[in-house]
Amino acid sequence: MSVIETKSASVLDAIGQTPIVQLRSVIPPGAGRVFLKLEYFNPTGSYKDRMALAIIEGAERRGTLRPGMRVIEYTGGSTGSSLAMVCAVKGYRFTPVSSDAFAREKLETMRAFGADLILVESEAGRITPALFDRMKAELARQAAQPGVFFTDQFHNADAIEGYRSIGRELLAQLESGITAFCGAVGTAGMLVGVSRELKSAGCAANVVALEPAESPTLTTGQGGPHRVEGIGVGFRPPFLQPGDYDEVRVVEESPARAMARRLAREQGILAGTSTGLNVEAAVRLAVELGEGATVVTVACDTGLKYLHSGLYSG
Repeated sequence: MSVIETKSASVLDAIGQTPIVQLRSVIPPGAGRVFLKLEYFNPTGSYKDRMALAIIEGAERRGTLRPGMRVIEYTGGSTGSSLAMVCAVKGYRFTPVSSDAFAREKLETMRAFGADLILVESEAGRITPALFDRMKAELARQAAQPGVFFTDQFHNADAIEGYRSIGRELLAQLESGITAFCGAVGTAGMLVGVSRELKSAGCAANVVALEPAESPTLTTGQGGPHRVEGIGVGFRPPFLQPGDYDEVRVVEESPARAMARRLAREQGILAGTSTGLNVEAAVRLAVELGEGATVVTVACDTGLKYLHSGLYSG
């Protein structure tokens, strides 16, 4: 019996090198090409695995995270799942602060990886600026305890470095060039990381930041309640600086959710609402730019995290 040898030492070596597919049935005639990078091929089904690994290993190199310490973060669930997985492999305790406003599947995933989950109650299951304020307050209480490392996903520059790998992979996968890249903004780490990698390679792609129309903080300064998990946090993320993006666009939640269902039923791509928002924006860009253009975006995470959310029942 032969044994297949592999160079991978752990599940962490499976992070990255995700495939890219060209969308077809959801693209109207006369539009440019749209490519979708399937980040749900990462171990926890999310591009947040890249960020989690970069942050933990960056802290280890600097000595700010040492054996026996506890890792903490406030999270809508995907970041928490990714950090929980990385911490499980590396042997750190992990305490995520989250809420009942986020998908049950995400909360249970964190627990499955051994996380000590703290839940902050929402207002009727809605994602609001006030909810994030309460989550941050609980996080501050945890951070005041000894032996704690706060990953600080909204300010930790290691996150951007982790996401730059998406940009490198896109440049290798799309040698014919990229006209535009768009992505929904939560921490903005993914958008900024990809943008910096594309720009450093001399790629002139137009970089478009996206947000839900129901919480247009970047375009109007006013947040609001919505149900697109992982984005639209109600404040301008510190990572998002002039020069890292070219414009901001809003996408309504209803067509984003409809697009997520179309992706599943017409393209066999099972992803969440933020992915639907990304693709809806990418299709609109492709229509504007016309034939010959290449628009790229990412499938943020797997739709398996949203089976109980009602996303696919519409």
